[in-house]
Order: sequence, then C-alpha cells, then structure tokens
Amino acid sequence: MAELKLSESRDLTRIERIGAHSHIRGLGLDAALEPRDVSEGMVGQVAARKAAGVILHMIKEGKIAGRAVLIAGQPGTGKTAIAMGLAKSLGQETPFAMISGSEIFSLEMSKTEALMQSFRKAIGVRIKEETEVIEGEVVEVQIDRPATSGAAAKTGKLTLKTTEMETVYDLGGKMIEALGKEKVQSGDVIAIDKVSGKITKLGRSFSRSRDYDAMGPQTKFVQCPDGELQKRKEVVHCVTLHEIDVINSRTQGFLALFTGDTGEIRAEVREQIDTKVAEWREEGKAEIVPGVLFIDEVHMLDVECFSFLNRALENEMAPILVVATNRGITRIRGTNYKSAHGIPVDLLDRLLIISTRPYTKDEIRQILDIRCQEEDVEMNEDAKQLLTRVGEGTSLRYAIHLITSASLSCQKRKGKLVEVQDIERVYRLFLDVQRSTQYLMEYQSQYINEVSAEDVDEGDANAMVSE
Repeated sequence: MAELKLSESRDLTRIERIGAHSHIRGLGLDAALEPRDVSEGMVGQVAARKAAGVILHMIKEGKIAGRAVLIAGQPGTGKTAIAMGLAKSLGQETPFAMISGSEIFSLEMSKTEALMQSFRKAIGVRIKEETEVIEGEVVEVQIDRPATSGAAAKTGKLTLKTTEMETVYDLGGKMIEALGKEKVQSGDVIAIDKVSGKITKLGRSFSRSRDYDAMGPQTKFVQCPDGELQKRKEVVHCVTLHEIDVINSRTQGFLALFTGDTGEIRAEVREQIDTKVAEWREEGKAEIVPGVLFIDEVHMLDVECFSFLNRALENEMAPILVVATNRGITRIRGTNYKSAHGIPVDLLDRLLIISTRPYTKDEIRQILDIRCQEEDVEMNEDAKQLLTRVGEGTSLRYAIHLITSASLSCQKRKGKLVEVQDIERVYRLFLDVQRSTQYLMEYQSQYINEVSAEDVDEGDANAMVSE
C-alpha cells in the first residue's frame, strides 16, 4: 500500500536572501559626519559618503525638501550602495521609495502617473490623534468557561493596577479572545485602547523580574504605570501620501494596497487629499515628512519624464530626489541632443552632483572580505589575494560573483576552505567581459551580426562581418 504523505507545514516568518547590497547597514559615518574607513558594510568612497552624510543631516533637519542629488560614477563604484546606506541611516520614520528608470514604462499607466505615484510614496504624513487608553499591570485574569460548550458565552474579570489604584473590569467575549491572542497573564503591563478595544502588551512588570529564568532573554521589563488607570494619550500614525491616495480612490479602496493594482489615480482625488492634509497641518494634527525618492539608471527616462521632474521638484510637498547613472555624454532619450549623463541641462543645473571613483586594490580586498562573511564562505589568504587580483584586472562585480561559485567547487571536492585551485576552476568556467569580448572578436564570423547604416558610414571595421 502506498504510504500516505501528509502535507508539510514550514515556518516562513523569516525569509532572508543574500542580495548584492544586503551587507550595507548604513553610510558608516561618525557623529561629526566623518566617514570611517570600513564601517556598516561601506568601504572607501570617502568623499562621496561624506557628501551623502551632509545630505542625510539636512534631510533629518527637514531643510532640503524639493532638492535633487545625482550620484554619478563608473559601473561597480558603489552608487546604489550609497543610496542604500542613506536609506538605512534615515531609519524607519522617513519614507524611502526606490525605483529603476525603466520601471515607469508600462502599458497600464502613463509615465507621469507612475512618477507621481513614486513621488507620493516618498512623502510621509505623521498624523497625531488623541485617544483614551487604560494602562496598568495585570494582577489577575479570571475567565469563566461554561460547563457545556456552546451553552453560554464566556465571561470573565480582569484586575488591573497602577502604583496608586486597582480596578476590576468585566470582560465580554471579544476582549477575552483578544487577551488570549496576546497571551496576557498576570504580571504583564498592558494598554487597552478604549475606542477600538485593541490590546498592546508593553512588557513584564519589574516586580516579576525574579521569574526571569522562566521568561527567556527576549522579555522586556517595564515599570508599573503610575497615576490613574484611564489616561488620554497622543497616538502618532505614519502613512505616505500614496497610501492615502489609494485608500480614497474608488477602484478597490484599501485592498489595492495589498494587490498593487492601483491604476491611475484622478487628479481631483489628489487635490482633495492635499487640501485636507494642509488643513490638518494648520490645526497641528498632522506633520509632513519629506522622504527620499531614489531613481537608479536615470538615463533611461525620456525628455517628457525629465520635464515632469523639473516641475514636480518645485512643488512645496516634493521629496528629496536622489538619482544615479553610470553614463557619460550620451543622447537624451526622446531627442537627438547629447548631454552629460543623458540628462537635460535645465535639470542637470538643479542637481547636486556626487561623484564616485574606482576602488583601489586594498578597498577591493576589504569588500571581498565583507562579502565572504555575508555569504558565509571561508577562504584562505592565497585565494583572497588571487580574487583581489581578479577584481582589479576585471571588475569588482565579477570577483564577487566568483565567491559562491568557488565555495560550491570547494564543497564538490569536500574541502573545508576555498583555495586557489577553486578560484582558478571557476575563473576558467565563467568568462568576464574582457575575455568574452576577445572570444567574440576571434569567432565573430560564426555569429549572426547585425550592422547598422551608421556603422557602415563610419567605416567601423570591427562591427563588419568578416568574409
């Protein structure tokens, strides 16, 4: 008889992927905004990081809204890493939206609408609200369950105390369910929102700290609240303007936040929301938090998008725009004109430009050390030196790609440490750009080559098919 296989269930609460910039924890600056040599995953690029630190300081003080910054440099010089470091240094409160220049070209939505949505994702609204809260230490939770199931609803009593008073509350079915969900027990300090009935566990009371061994290291101890049990508290909610737009647009309401299918949001809706937010600001109920919009590969935008950016930056509720590109003097998309970085001169004039430079041999070595640690690969000194030479001769990205490949080669031969032979093996298996180009030059007659009229006019012999 075939064995019956039960469905497997796995805990998926923590899914972590090692990405190209997963080792970046911040900009690696000290209190005086001076960059440390190696810190928070960042290596080198001292001048660029210092400039990003000044911008970070201005963002935190709210002095730079509506400005734009361009990070320009050769491929593989850490432009995206600096933007990621900036995002991590800003913390959770400041909104950070990140898109690629090619993302906005879609059949479902116009280019300007996609850009506008990205802009509004990067503008936060901190809404202040007064609410009545019952806050105290749980003395006892007493739940009376009926003898026969389904005969009657559960009832119970909750005893809460502060340093000055103690009260017993009668509990209904919903509150009993909420207490069970939060696993509330005597000794916990809790807060109950009177309007919504939401229960928040603040921690364990210090008077129960002797039970620490039974609690585990994650337990947070707090003081027993003082004063009255019932208090008026100010609660702060942080949302972005885009989230408010989506909730107020009629297509799907707040469900569109989860499906991602927002569609085009009408200008009238946005105007009404802006008016309402302005009213809240005047009343002191809300506060605007200008965040950061990062557009990578900005040269992929066309002249219409650049015109839109020019206008959008003048808006009083504009975020800080950070753009990055690795292009030199190139054609502006949608025109026949050439410009530095493929950006029109009128927009380029508004940008503060941060330049990145190629990494030195020592910096490549330090980055490879960090990546080995991040990818959990142990490598001996000779192999690291060889990999550094490979990175110096080809590119840093190519050298980083070889780390995991060399680790797999090492596993195949049942080795403990990645050695020179593993690096050599994967170097022969995977070509870098230079060797691939050389191979193409040698065997180009066997490939299908396309020659444009411009190439023929210029007499570019390398692109011609050899006969």
